[in-house]
Amino acid sequence: MSVATESTHAHPAAAGGTIEDPAARCRFINEHLPEQTLYSDAKRAVQAGSRASWRLSPEPFWLDRETVAFLEQLGQDLLAFYRATNTLYFAAVRGRQPAWVADYFDRGRPDQLIDYGRLNRTRSHLPRVIRPDLFLTDGGFVATELDSVPGGIGFGASLAEPYAALGYPLVGGASGMLEGFAAMLESVAGEARPSAAIVVSEESGDYWDEMAWLARTLCARGYPVHAVRPKDVRFTETALLVPEGGSPGPRDESEVPPDSRYVPIKVLYRFFELYDVKNVPKWELLFYAAKKQLVVITPPIKSYLEEKLSFALLHHPALAPYWRQELGPERFERLVRVLPPTWILDPRPLPPHATIPGIELAGRAVQSWEQLVGLSQRERRLVIKPSGFSPLSWGSRGVKVGHDLAEDEWAQAVREALGSFETTRYVLQHFHDVRRVTVDWYDFATGEVRRMPGRARLTPYYFVVGDEARLGAVTATVVPIDKKLIHGMVDAVIAPCAVRAAP
Repeated sequence: MSVATESTHAHPAAAGGTIEDPAARCRFINEHLPEQTLYSDAKRAVQAGSRASWRLSPEPFWLDRETVAFLEQLGQDLLAFYRATNTLYFAAVRGRQPAWVADYFDRGRPDQLIDYGRLNRTRSHLPRVIRPDLFLTDGGFVATELDSVPGGIGFGASLAEPYAALGYPLVGGASGMLEGFAAMLESVAGEARPSAAIVVSEESGDYWDEMAWLARTLCARGYPVHAVRPKDVRFTETALLVPEGGSPGPRDESEVPPDSRYVPIKVLYRFFELYDVKNVPKWELLFYAAKKQLVVITPPIKSYLEEKLSFALLHHPALAPYWRQELGPERFERLVRVLPPTWILDPRPLPPHATIPGIELAGRAVQSWEQLVGLSQRERRLVIKPSGFSPLSWGSRGVKVGHDLAEDEWAQAVREALGSFETTRYVLQHFHDVRRVTVDWYDFATGEVRRMPGRARLTPYYFVVGDEARLGAVTATVVPIDKKLIHGMVDAVIAPCAVRAAP
């Protein structure tokens, strides 16, 4: 499989004819973006005249058909991985798998969240939106993250529209995100066009604009979806109610007008992290309504399905028989190639004869994670990151790249990770070199299209409908070649992905 390593112009057809000039295509895309950028990190234009807080490319990021087929299969594999992780957790709780599995997931979690995660009536519930962060390495794709509460749905959907209008064959088509999200809500509710609310917490407020745009756009297509703040949800003994049309934005002080009409909802799409739940107004009423089956909450209230340490469990030799049986040998082998070797930074001592499987540090077997301290810069091509249930566990906030830090900074990162074990587990992964690509971007200051060498992250969005994980779209983020971390920074090129026809 491969992705494009060099940008080529495709001379697409727009509504008014053919736009062959790359600069003109960029201006067309810019003019057809929403006035609000819907972009979570910056929300400001990079240059005067641009609506975008990222660099615009005159064309999508190209994928070949083999890569798209791989991504379609990956969605089913990741859904199976979530299902197997869910089953493993319950088996560990009931003593049919090692108890330490559940302990890793539950240690330091509030009792109420643990109890909600173990409810029998939601036992089979899984995340309905799945988004891995994929890096293309010389050995194939590597998923360093797996997000079930992902941002970027509204952003990606709005970005796809102008590229589709230019005639590009986007993965998922012009409306793949919108159609996928709507079909997911219908599958959750078990009925067509259910009334639904996207509940956005204050902590997730950077994503308000894109979620509000998503709700408005779905409403315009006949799907009654409302973006609301938690405080605006009303609880009754028979239903959860939200203001029709949604809440005012979270960054102003306006309130829902007192004469607003409130409507009952069938599905609550939870756009807030469980670590922040005690800061979410009315969270106990929201969860109680789900317990009483007044509403279905998705993603489910299961913190153990939002932990990166599940990668470590997939690679744990003691659990290999479970994974092979639950996933099947072929799917298991595919997943261990994509979900990289990962280790939980557990500070508890090992017996003298024991070593941590699958890793050496400075050519020595590992008996204590204190061996991470004192490694040379070359030896610490490693990454430390929080597993989950922490404000540092998303957006690259808590990621520490070993060879990018001074020796004392690395030592501090190691000891902070080990010291946080009782509340937040940290994980260790090898640093992966990402294959170099080249993309074009439009310089609004000069009116010229420039070429940028960089490294790319692909984020496919899967929407679970029944037992199928449907690929709705793929977004590419390309950062300059000197950047260690790949995320949506202002000097990144962000574009939807399209399928390049075979020559």
